Amino acid sequence: MIQFAADEDLDNHIVRGLRHRLPEVDVVRVQEVDLSGAPDESVLAWAADMDRVSTMTAAAHSRIARGEALPGLIIVPQSLAIGAAIEDLVLVATCSVSDDWANHVRFIPLA
Repeated sequence: MIQFAADEDLDNHIVRGLRHRLPEVDVVRVQEVDLSGAPDESVLAWAADMDRVSTMTAAAHSRIARGEALPGLIIVPQSLAIGAAIEDLVLVATCSVSDDWANHVRFIPLA
C-alpha cells in the first residue's frame, strides 16, 4: 500500500478521516517526524528517502527537473470537501502502487 507524507497544510480532519476509514493506511504528518517548519526541500527529501507520496506542492517540480526522486505528489485543494478528499485518498491508497506515482504531480479530486 502507498505510504503518505502529509504536509502541515493538509487539514487534520482529512488525516484523521483517512486513518479512521482505512486503519491500515500509513500516513505520517511532518509534525510527527519533527519536520514542522522545515524548508520545503527538506520535507520533500525526507519523503523521497522514506518512499512516501507527499501532499506538499512547493518545490516538487524543481526536484523532478533536477532529476531527484519524487515518490509522487498529491495536491489536495483546501476548497475540496473533507469527505471527497478522504474518498479519493482511500482510492489512491487501495487501488494504486508506488510506481504509479513516481515523479508525478496529480490533483484530487480524481474525477
